[in-house]
This record gives sequence, C-alpha cells and structure tokens, in this order.
Amino acid sequence: MTRSQPETTMSRKRTSPALPATLPWYLANAPVEGGDMVEVRDKFSGKVATRVPVVGKAEIRKAIVAAHRARGPMAALSADVRRDVLQHCVRRFGERHAELAQALCIEAGKPIRDARGEVDRLIDTFRIAAEEATRPPGELLNLAVSERTRGWRGMLRQVPVGVCSFITPFNFPLNLVAHKVAPAIAAGCPFILKPALKTPVGAMIIGEVLAETDLPKGAFSILNCSNDDAALLVEDERIALFSFTGGPVGWELKSRAGRKKVTLELGGNAACIIDADPGASLEHIVERLAFGGYYQSGQSCISVQRILVHRDIYPALKKRLRAKVKALVMGDPRKDETVIGPVIDEQAAERIASWIEDARNAGAKVLVGGKCDGNMLPAHLLEDVPRHCDLQRKEVFGPVALLQSFDDFDDALRQANDSDFGLQAGVFTARLDHAMRAWDQLEVGSVIIGDVPSFRVDSMPYGGVKQSGLGREGIRWAIADMSEPRLLALRDGSHG
Repeated sequence: MTRSQPETTMSRKRTSPALPATLPWYLANAPVEGGDMVEVRDKFSGKVATRVPVVGKAEIRKAIVAAHRARGPMAALSADVRRDVLQHCVRRFGERHAELAQALCIEAGKPIRDARGEVDRLIDTFRIAAEEATRPPGELLNLAVSERTRGWRGMLRQVPVGVCSFITPFNFPLNLVAHKVAPAIAAGCPFILKPALKTPVGAMIIGEVLAETDLPKGAFSILNCSNDDAALLVEDERIALFSFTGGPVGWELKSRAGRKKVTLELGGNAACIIDADPGASLEHIVERLAFGGYYQSGQSCISVQRILVHRDIYPALKKRLRAKVKALVMGDPRKDETVIGPVIDEQAAERIASWIEDARNAGAKVLVGGKCDGNMLPAHLLEDVPRHCDLQRKEVFGPVALLQSFDDFDDALRQANDSDFGLQAGVFTARLDHAMRAWDQLEVGSVIIGDVPSFRVDSMPYGGVKQSGLGREGIRWAIADMSEPRLLALRDGSHG
C-alpha cells in the first residue's frame, strides 16, 4: 500500500523465513551450538525466523580469557596476513550478498533496497580495512632539539592496544559491526562482540566467515547475552578498549569502564538547512530529503529529522516534499518498491506515535501521516513543531521529519545548534561564505554541503559531539583508537 491509500489492516502473510532453525555463537573463533535459546522474529510477519543461544557470565569470562591470551599472536600477525584475512571476508561477503540482504530484511525488517545497500557497505568497509592494514602510520622524530640531545633521533610506530569489546545496535546489523570488527583485525586486536539481541543474525554470519580464516585462536568471540551480563564487557580490566553504538546509556557505561579507552556513538536528531539559493533544483533536494528522512524507515542516527527551509522557497519545497512523502510505499520489506518497512517493534512504534500526538496537541500541523498497525508506522511529515516537543528535542528513530521556515541563514544555524545532539548536519547552499560559516559554527562532527546529513562514506571520520558521543569511527580513525604509540629513541654513538 502507499501513503496516499486509506489505512487498512496490513496483510502479514509470508513464505517461511529463509534462515536456519538455529544459529551458533562463537567462542575463540569456533562455533558453539546449543544452550539457552532466544527467538529472533521476522519483523514484518512476526513469525519466528530463527533461534540463537544466549550465554551467561561464565561464557563471557571464557571469551575474555581467550581474547587476552590472543593479544600476542594477534599483534605478531604481519600486515599482509591481516590484509589477506580481510580480503577473504570481502570475497565471501560478495558471494553471500543475496543471503546477507535477505537476512537483514528478515531480522531487521529493513526494506530490501536498503538491505542490499548495507551489504555493499559491509563489503566496502572490509575492503577499506584491508587497504589500511598494510599502511600503518609511523613518524621519524628529530630529538636533537638542544645541546643536551644532540645525536638523538626517534622513531614512532603504532602497536595494538589489546583486547577490544564491542556492543552494536539493531539498526545496521552488518555495517555497524563491520566498523568495529574490520579495524580491530587491521590493527591486530582480539575482540569480543555483543550484537543486538533483536538482530544477531548478520553478526553470526560474519563470525562464520571469520571462522574460515587462520586468525589465531581467541582472536574473536561473538556472543548474545543480557544487558546485565554484558557489564563484564565494560568493566573487566583485561579489556583495553570498549566501543559502544546505541543510546544515552552509553554515558553510564563509560562511567563504569575504568581506565580503558572508550568510544561512543549515541545518535542524533540531524538538521538539514535549505538556503534561499540552495545550489540545486528543488526536485533534487526533495529526492534527497525523502531518502534521508525515510530510508530504512528512519531508523538511522543521521536520518533527516529537522528540515529548515528559507522562507522564499518554503511554499514550493513544502508542496513537493509533501507529495513525495505521501507517495512513499509502505509494506512488505522484501518487495523492491517498499520504502517504509516496520520499525523494530511495537513499543518503538507506539513511542513515536505518542510523540507525534503530543506535537499535534502542542500546535504542530501533520502534513502527511496515518495510524500505526502493530510495528508498521506510516511516513510522517509535520510542520512547525514547537521547540519543547520530544520530536524536536530527542532522536525520533522512525519515519518522521519536521518542516520549519527561517528568514536569516545565521538564525538557521542557531536553530540547528539548538539541540543536545551534534552528529551530522546537511546544508544546501550555493554560497561559499554560507558553506564556510556552517562549517565554522555548526556544532556537529560533520557538515555535509550539498546533501543531506545522512551522507556517509565508510572511510571518513564519523562521530559526534555533545550527547552524540565520543571519538570517531571510520576505518583509519578506528584503527588509531585501537592502537597506541610506541617510541624508539636512538643515540648516535659518535656523540659520546
């Protein structure tokens, strides 16, 4: 059904899930069958798609011990061996492309067009890591800076930091895993990964491919566990780096991490500014806004949430965007025409619907909308949402975008900054001075000129400020976090 059709109860009939009845977990590179199982449901049909084991503290401790023992062998792997492991993954993911996309469609409810794109990015991310594995950074230092240090020189190289623990969310079950796993292998760090319990299948397929390689025993473990038991992955002193992608709970986890390095990616409520002379046709801008606001049903940390449009072009853009959003197809995520699939669960849909209703009651106008059907939430476009509303202040994480006009570009920058988050922002402008002013003044990790904030290349630094997190991902930056400098100081014997 499309957004322009009347609301009806949606048929959830489906063929049987194309997944094995059960999946293993991975301990020290090897699959482990059986144990207490949890159901993974098809997010569109609601049927059980597969079952995965859930482990407890004893198994997590075994994974940490194995990773700790693997520090030396992983650090000793030559760069070409690390590269070859990553290239093997690239080949195998390519061979299993359709299977991976189908798994995403089932476990995450991700529309198949978005699922295929995520598999492409998974492959890109491992390919970039393979390239970076053979060019580790180094530096030659001149230590002869005074009479006292004449004859001294230094050489600096990066060495693996040690055991890493990773916790990833449900919305990118492949590529957000890849952005932690691939740089860890490239850096020479053993790791333990906890994927989201709602979407563990992609991570287990990655584990299956890694198990085909000759990584040292203990190089990786991939496990499902409760959030309470996952505290070991945060607090254990044998872990040198903890990397978390998820919600605000990340700050509380950081407070429990002790001396280890911590990187956090905690979401956003991204703004996109459309200047009076945007430097592109309104048709193109509307296409990009519709993509940025509604791809994978809006469940992205850099989804377009707040759209700020110059008053001179506001009526024309509003008319086009309203028609575009109204025409977005909602339905079975396995169908190529589907843009809006299910959100992750009914609780998420109910939360978003309550925020929409609160905004409406506060005076916002719903330009496009509809009623929930379970976890199916139609695409929404709202106008003039008051600043105090949750839709403005928090991360929606659903198919909802907000329209608002502005008169002055500097005021648009202030409105964009009026947020507790600061991940990415988009700016459409033909003026170089406005582009540079946005770069200077927007309080975000990345300013995207000429496109929506949803733009990301997997080789670029990615992360935010304020409540959006700490540190940067992107392969080269993640490798740097998973490494530490080691200096060699040499004295020339001819200087006594």
